[in-house]
Amino acid sequence: MKATPRVRKIALLGKFTYPELRLSSIHDPIKRDFYTTMAIQERWSTRTLDERIGAVMFERTAIAKKPDDAIVSELSELRASGQFNQELVLKDPYILDFLELNDRYLEKDLEDAILRDIEQFLLELGSGFTFIARQKRIQIDNDDFYIDLLFYNRKLKRLVAIDLKLEKFKHSHKSQMELYLSWLNKYEVEEDENPPLGIILCTSKKQEQIELLGMEQGDIHVAEYLTNLVSMEPLEQRLHHSIAKAKQRLGLHHKDT
Repeated sequence: MKATPRVRKIALLGKFTYPELRLSSIHDPIKRDFYTTMAIQERWSTRTLDERIGAVMFERTAIAKKPDDAIVSELSELRASGQFNQELVLKDPYILDFLELNDRYLEKDLEDAILRDIEQFLLELGSGFTFIARQKRIQIDNDDFYIDLLFYNRKLKRLVAIDLKLEKFKHSHKSQMELYLSWLNKYEVEEDENPPLGIILCTSKKQEQIELLGMEQGDIHVAEYLTNLVSMEPLEQRLHHSIAKAKQRLGLHHKDT
């Protein structure tokens, strides 16, 4: 009797499943621990696991820039409690190449494209996001303001305001988001929810300004977005460089304290 492809695959894998073999191919133990923990917590399928690894999810999460012992500790806490923190959810950059935008587009075009493909955008945002509103109108002192996109994250139990920018990060973006978050905290947050979180999506970041403004440990996350991604390899190299610089900087701060 001729063996089916499935039987041959099982025979080749022996006692290991494909996800176990896929994870064992990741040589960095902390990175492997991250994907293993997230796959269990989020009940990823084999296909989802492949996609997350292929999209360098670990390197794009905020937790990757922390010291190794802090990453190990937070992953252990996640396994023990099942509670996510924002470092495990937030990313930088966000890859929005699926929007298929032209080289020249307006903020409204970006917003429209996101809403047309909201399911894919939610997957890129990460765990637990639910869409609430577009151009959420808020009124302060008879002045109207509009939050580009408003989400709720059930893992963090927080409202998440997203501000889309077609320019590099500016310090004025911070005060604008602070105003939005203060209003949401006053009028929209329920008793059992945590304070709202803001994400400023820019074409590029200015790291020193972000550090001087004290935003790295706060409730406002600044991230780049990429609407065109030719190859993942240059991005992966850039991320590794960014992670190394961040860990070096954190190590220096730790020595100074």
